[in-house]
Order: sequence, then C-alpha cells, then structure tokens
Amino acid sequence: MLRVIRSVITCVGLLQMFMLVPAYGQTSGETSVRDEISQLAEADFDGIADVITSLAATGDPTVAPVLHALRAGDIYWRKSDQLVVRAEKIPKRMLRLLDPLTGAVIDEVKKRKVSKVKVNNTLRRTIDTALGNLTLRSPDRIVRLDAAAQLFKNRDPDTLPILDAALAAETDDDVAAAMREARAAILLQDAETSPSDARTAIEMMIERGDSDARNVLAGYAPKNAALSLAAEEGIATIDRSLRLWSYAQNVWQGLSLGSVLLLAAIGLAITFGVMGVINMAHGELVMIGAYTTFVVQEFIRTSAPYLFDMSLFIAAPLAFLTAGLVGICIERGVVRFLYGRPLETLLATWGVSLILQQAVRSIFGPNNREVGNPSFMSGAFELGGLTITWNRLWIILFALAVFVFLLFVMRRTMLGLQMRAVTQNRAMAANMGIRTGWVDAMTFGLGAGIAGLAGVALSQIDNVSPNLGQSYIVDSFMVVVFGGAGNLWGALAGAFTLGIANKFLEPFSGAVLAKVLVLIFIILFIQKRPRGLFALKGRAVEA
Repeated sequence: MLRVIRSVITCVGLLQMFMLVPAYGQTSGETSVRDEISQLAEADFDGIADVITSLAATGDPTVAPVLHALRAGDIYWRKSDQLVVRAEKIPKRMLRLLDPLTGAVIDEVKKRKVSKVKVNNTLRRTIDTALGNLTLRSPDRIVRLDAAAQLFKNRDPDTLPILDAALAAETDDDVAAAMREARAAILLQDAETSPSDARTAIEMMIERGDSDARNVLAGYAPKNAALSLAAEEGIATIDRSLRLWSYAQNVWQGLSLGSVLLLAAIGLAITFGVMGVINMAHGELVMIGAYTTFVVQEFIRTSAPYLFDMSLFIAAPLAFLTAGLVGICIERGVVRFLYGRPLETLLATWGVSLILQQAVRSIFGPNNREVGNPSFMSGAFELGGLTITWNRLWIILFALAVFVFLLFVMRRTMLGLQMRAVTQNRAMAANMGIRTGWVDAMTFGLGAGIAGLAGVALSQIDNVSPNLGQSYIVDSFMVVVFGGAGNLWGALAGAFTLGIANKFLEPFSGAVLAKVLVLIFIILFIQKRPRGLFALKGRAVEA
C-alpha cells in the first residue's frame, strides 16, 4: 500500500512540474509572447491595440516581424482552433500557414478556413510606434536612428517614458541627437508642457530647420502667448531657411543638368566650330557610347563579376574609341563630300542617324537595357538642406575632367594647334602645309569620341535605348549656339547657364514650357549676338 501511495505522489509531482514548465523548445518569454499573439483571434480594434502595446512592452526583438506582418495584413487565425498564424498566398486560392514567430510551416488550407486579423489606419500608426519602441535598444546604430525618426514622425506621447530610458542609455552622439529631437517633437504635442521645456523644444526644431520641424511647430498650440509667438517666429525662420536651401537645390540640379548638356554638346562644339558641319547623328554617337557601356557590363557580369565596380573605367576608353571610329567613318564616307553645303550635310547626317538607330534595334532590340551603378555611384548624402546623389556628383566631376582634357588637347598638342589654325582660316592653314582633310577627320573623330564618353555618363542616369541621343541633340545645339560655335569655354558657360535656368523655370512653368522659354531666350539672344557668348576670332570669321 505504501508503495502505491508513493507512486501516486510521484506522478502528481511530475504532473505539477510539467504544468509549471513551458513546452519543450519554448522559453518562458516566448510563451508569454505567444499568449499575447493568441489574443488576436476574434479581437476587435481595441483588443488588437492592447495586444500591440503588450507585445511592444516585452522588448522581445522577435516580435518585430509579427508586427510587420500584422501591418501588412498577413496575420490570420484558424477558425477550427483559433490558432493565430502568418499566411502566404499559394496557387488554387490556398494559403500556407506559418508560425508567426519562427516562420515554420504549419498547414496549407483554403481561404475560407481562416479569418484575417484586420487593421485600420489608427492601428497602423500604433504598430509604427510599437516598432519604434522595439528598435530603440537595437545594437545596430542605423536601426536606432530609424526608430528615432519614426518616433519623431508619429509623436505619440505614450512613448515618452520609453524614449527617455533609451536616451539615458544612448552613447552614440548622432543617435542621441535624433532621440532628443523626437522627444522635443513629442513635448510640443502637449499644450500643457512646461514653458521652459517647450521653449527648449522650439529652439531644437528651429535648429533642425527642415519641413518636418516646421510641421511640428505649425501644429503647436500653446496657451502661453510668448510661446505662441516663439513658435511663429520659428516657423518664419525655418521658411526663410527652406527657401534658401530650395534655391541652392535648384542651383545644384541646374549644375547637374548642365554637366549632362556639357558632355552631350562639347563634342558637337568642336565639329561644328572647326568644320561647320551640322551633325544630326551626334545623338546616335552618344547612344553608341551608352551601348558600349552596356556590353562591357554584360561581359563583366558573366565573366568577371568582381570587376563590376571598375566597369565604367573599362567602358570609358572603349566608348571613346568605338564612337570615335564611327565618327571617322561618317566623316570619310559621307560628310567630306558635302563640305560647303550645310543643308545637304544636315539631311545626310540625319539619314545616318536613322541607320544607326535601326542597326542598334536590330542588334540589341528596341527595349531599354539595364546599366547598373557601381557602388561608389549609388546612394545619396545630405549636405545641410541639400540632397546630393553620388551618381550626379561623379558625372559633374567627369564632365569637368573631359573639359580639362579637351583644353589640354586644344592648347598643348599638335592636333589642337592645327585644329585652331583650320578654325581661324582654313585656306591659309592649307597653304601652310596642314592637311585639312586629315584634321577634319581627326576633329570629327575627337568630337564623336567625346560623345561616346557622354553616353557612358548618361547610361548612369537615363534609360539606354535606341532613342537615347534624340533627347539631347536639340539641347546640344542650343548650348553650342548660345556659347559660341567652336569655343570650349562658351560650351561650358552655355551648358551650366541653360541648365540652371531650366531648373529655376520648371517650378513655375513646368518642364516643357521651361524648355520653350529657354529656346525663345536663345532666339532673342542670337539676334543681338549672332556669334554667341564667346565668339571665335579669326580672319575667316572677320571677313
């Protein structure tokens, strides 16, 4: 009998132990999280909000994917046993049910077997705030910065204690500054905030000085007249700062557009200035440079992917040579028979442009081709109130480098000396023994090669297609005419002037009307200065 009693007591003790200890493979923390998640089944909006708050309070990072899935509408509960799951759509109107924490596959069922946990915009804001709270203590600095930015955006007063605790433990200066700004924005949500704290928060918003800070001050409605006046003055200060930064952004975008126009026009300025040829195939030479870049990147992707970041350095000289050889072929095969007949040259080169476009369509197809950005040309950075993309910055530097290279060729090489001689007086240059035909061919090849380099740059900011060059040919001619045919400094001044003018006109008139206004300005300008901003001097010109 005693043996039986001892056995019963042992069984009871084991049963109690199994009841108190979580299931195998689950920690007590995970059990608590699962208990909270299970309450989402058949919960109303208020109940879902309570669950979100409770999950965020656990501080468990595994909760974040669940909240993301809830926000995206991927959380369901199974009608048969009210099990809360994450669901993925699969064919035949089926759903694959996954464990919300681990992602393990549970079952595959028809849609009618489950019901979605629905969320509204209020709950989405609650989820965003909860995610911000969860990530404030992340070991990843970028995650903490994003969390502080999210709290600044939501400005939920309930997050203030959690934010204060995270701020007290923060050691990174940039993250701490972002948290202080979020705290200031939250304090200004409450009209009952003490005057000293409110004034400090207003000063912090003024120091931040962006549109988000302005919105915070605009939504602040204190009872204190002095604080209300301080907020209004802060808004005026931010408006002035934003206006100045807007002008600076327009200038930057104008310089960016001007660098593209410079690259597209500088080769045309050489050929038109030296030879007097209106080359309507210039845009297609730009296109050839872009497709050369595409071919180089495709070869690197398939044969040497580790060289992808060097692809543009490989493509640039190849594009210069390819476009230059095509340009020499055009000059030797077509243009040299039409010197002195500008209208026929225009029509002939236009025909060549159509042939080149169709050749590219036959080889590569009519669709756009992808040309990737190397890592050093990807992304952007903030400079005060300016947003500067790396690809545009590198293109500006590349355009200036090409400009300096051409200046060197024109001023410090025998080819440049002969080109200048032919430009100023072709007949006298021929009498002095200069082979003007050879100079014409090399000049056309040089201009075409520069167009190929322009294609390398444009491939980083525009679609590579057979029509790529057509978008820039008219603008290139405007730059050449405005700056002065054959003058490199004129092309530089004309490109950046027209680029900046376009960007200042676009906010008021739109992109299309801005180009029309610029064209009208150029027409009026050349009525007064037919030779452009920087006219070339020479006996042939002055005759």
